[in-house]
Amino acid sequence: MNKYFYIFIIFNILNATELITPIPKIISYDIKKAVLGKKLFYENKLSHDNSISCASCHILEEGGDDNIEVSYGIDRKKGTRNSPTVFNSRYNYYQFWDASVKTLEEQVRGPMHNPVEMGSNFDEIINKLKKNKYYYDEFNKIYGEINENNIIDAIVEFENTLITPNSRFDNYLNGNRNALTKIEKIGYSNFKKYGCISCHNGINIGGNIIQKIGIMSSYSSKDLGRYMVTKNNKDKYYFKVPSLRNVNITAPYFHDGKIKTLSEAVTLMTKYQIGFEITNDELESIIAFLKTLTGDQTLLIKN
Repeated sequence: MNKYFYIFIIFNILNATELITPIPKIISYDIKKAVLGKKLFYENKLSHDNSISCASCHILEEGGDDNIEVSYGIDRKKGTRNSPTVFNSRYNYYQFWDASVKTLEEQVRGPMHNPVEMGSNFDEIINKLKKNKYYYDEFNKIYGEINENNIIDAIVEFENTLITPNSRFDNYLNGNRNALTKIEKIGYSNFKKYGCISCHNGINIGGNIIQKIGIMSSYSSKDLGRYMVTKNNKDKYYFKVPSLRNVNITAPYFHDGKIKTLSEAVTLMTKYQIGFEITNDELESIIAFLKTLTGDQTLLIKN
């Protein structure tokens, strides 16, 4: 047995069920700002050539990501990382795969300025929005003017409403012990037994720590992860641990989008991160458990 096995065992002796908490069913938000933010979320004018919106890479009807390996921006420029789901992003401690920012306000700015994604700037965006009667009137009613901070604030207010409560696992955590089947409960037990919960925990079952991909076995990747932000050699191949919520409908997986199925993702994670080969029965049980993490994606903002 390697040392990580014992670390995981000790970790999971502690009351592991408390390491994951359910998503609240009710949240507070400003409806007027959120409605405006939703309009902006779908607005192509945020991109330089009026071809890309936030919703282009975060398709709310398909899990909040775009279900392809890496996303495409203006002029069909190809990105380098898989687009993460926007659902429940309010619960992430870190945003972006390289954990380069922490807040949604910072995150929203990134794609707008990125030359591969939207390739725009706020002077350009503000000028476009001022020419649109809807935006001109709504921003003046709600904020008093159209400016960078108010655009960001509205989009973030909408993104804060993108939660997925009422998953079967949340119901289980809330006391309904019949919410999971026997195989799903075994899968949750195996999820803890093999230490998956040591990285995937908290309300978002991830999104709250940075971890190296390839602890026990090297993962082939040209992307150096957080090193690209810090230039510290110790940060090579470190990425934000992704949320596992709705993971059954957000394939493909990993930062590079190379992994197509949950079965492959779980198998490779046990290899790269803990150095074990799990049995087929254990694999099937963990996948069954992961499928219970799909929550209610009925949008709060209908307008």
